[in-house]
Amino acid sequence: MTQKSIDYYLVPQSPWAYLGHARLVALAKKHDAVINVCPMDLGRIFPVSGGLPLPKRAPQRQAYRLLELERFRKHLQLPLHLQPQFFPVAGDDAARLIIAVCQADGAEAGLALAGKILAGVWADQRDIANADTLKVMLAECGLSASRYEVSLMASVQLEYDRHTQAALDLGVFGAPSYVIDGEIFWGQDRLDFLEKMLNI
Repeated sequence: MTQKSIDYYLVPQSPWAYLGHARLVALAKKHDAVINVCPMDLGRIFPVSGGLPLPKRAPQRQAYRLLELERFRKHLQLPLHLQPQFFPVAGDDAARLIIAVCQADGAEAGLALAGKILAGVWADQRDIANADTLKVMLAECGLSASRYEVSLMASVQLEYDRHTQAALDLGVFGAPSYVIDGEIFWGQDRLDFLEKMLNI
């Protein structure tokens, strides 16, 4: 059987990516699939896809989002602050740092850092837009603090742009999105369908 590859489009401040992250990693390991970590810029995707930043969404949608977060928090038994101290938060620096780690240390290290950052927002109430916080997270993952300086390089921004353009070309419109052979699975509540695809 050919090893399957999952393109994992995420933003590091997404609660839904946080809720699905560990389960995605476990699924890939179970099925011997490769995960390509693809942080993307939703700020470029929303205007094209009709999405809106959270503060601009209708009150009904904002209220239902909180209800769903509470449901999944209980269902998955994961720590999650419904309104964390540092949210909304810019995720670009964290996204570029994940890319820099993937480039230098491999996808597994990038996945570990992504998980640390996602939990940082939603479980630990840490400011992922703060450089010192990100450097501490690198250390907690056993990674060099120098990766932060690398993440500021133009080559990393180019990769961030490439992931975002690839997402646009595929028709990705939200995070997290998991893509296998061009087929999109949007949201952590689609992981069961993703597993069915891995079984084919």
